[in-house]
Amino acid sequence: MAHDDTAVNMDDVFKREPASWGLRGDPHVWRALREHLSGQDIPGSADEVASLLNRGFTELVGLDLLSYPASSVYVERYARGGMSSGMVDLDTWRRRLMPLLVKRAQRLLEAPQ
Repeated sequence: MAHDDTAVNMDDVFKREPASWGLRGDPHVWRALREHLSGQDIPGSADEVASLLNRGFTELVGLDLLSYPASSVYVERYARGGMSSGMVDLDTWRRRLMPLLVKRAQRLLEAPQ
């Protein structure tokens, strides 16, 4: 999809942060992923959105969310001090945050422009 002024992009998907997170590194990953995908048009299907999000997550966190077996991981770049800082809750990303982002993208694609 070519970018134009009426196109919705990935920035719109990340506008509202979730009310709760799994672990302390999660909001930092959210913000890094938002910045990483900033300005990109939303892909045309839910599968393409999920793929884009998973590729970005892999680049930023350093592991494949879909195949990595652990429920959480420490990522030094997201450590900001304090207990459990830098810990990313992979299960929260798998079960709640990624599906939330895909659902938001679908709603934006289906909304009249």
